[in-house]
Amino acid sequence: MIEVLFGESEAGSMKCAKSMKSLCRSDGPVSVIGNPPAHMLSPKEWIPVSGTPAEVIGLPFLLDIGDIQKPADNTYRLELIQSLHIENSWTDSEAFRESLKEEIHGYFQSYSRFLTLLKINKEVRIWYSYAPYSLCGLYWICSELAHADCTIHVVELPHHCEWKDHSLQRFRNWGEVSHDQFSSFLPLQKTLTETERALYAGFWTSLKEDNSPLRAVINGELTGVPEDFYDFFIRKELTETPVKEARLIGNILGKYPVFQNDLWYAARIEHMIRTGEIRVLEDSPKKYARVICRRHCKML
Repeated sequence: MIEVLFGESEAGSMKCAKSMKSLCRSDGPVSVIGNPPAHMLSPKEWIPVSGTPAEVIGLPFLLDIGDIQKPADNTYRLELIQSLHIENSWTDSEAFRESLKEEIHGYFQSYSRFLTLLKINKEVRIWYSYAPYSLCGLYWICSELAHADCTIHVVELPHHCEWKDHSLQRFRNWGEVSHDQFSSFLPLQKTLTETERALYAGFWTSLKEDNSPLRAVINGELTGVPEDFYDFFIRKELTETPVKEARLIGNILGKYPVFQNDLWYAARIEHMIRTGEIRVLEDSPKKYARVICRRHCKML
């Protein structure tokens, strides 16, 4: 089974989930990489996701941002993703830039590897959520596989889960799911019909024709929106009281679970600084460490 996820961290967790074995201890199961002694295995505590890490494909193309009329695996998207990371990184060294470029180039190599795997493995399982980047990924991959001879299974991330100890856990994307929880969601798997595959591919065609700067989920529907769509969260949280940029973004992510990532908020804050709407009181080469406030705030 080829596992497809649309975020880097969630793909990493899935690789771990397909690498692990369950150990039973008095204080509960723990997961370890590799093959522990046979007498220590206990399938009663936790069931790993079957298969190997080589079957995991991460496609973190951030398709909710930017021009989507261009192919997802072209130079434009590579440079877009790279610019978002560089704009908001803690360092701007040449070594970092080269390392980042190599890492992002690996995303596109993953897509090539996916197409190669598809020739020998006709079962695809897509793990998606209602985060815009993930829902875009689902629609896009259904469009890409419109004529592919394969079976597509999907696992939709629920809004929250109640575990056996009666605790509740809320999720916004698969990146918030730990490696030892993935198998718990397998009962939610469903197989897409040909009609559903065509429907999702059609959704992607419509989004491409619209080609708005951003795509957001509104009332459960993926919709094209202007690039300043999320700016009111920044304006709402930023006051005349100075605050570090990292804290401001953290507050926004925590209070407004609209599934946008920190890179986008940081990019919009940078734009608002350039236009004079936001004032930098204490600058820093590490942009997240800058102290900022509204334009008319008082100096420290």
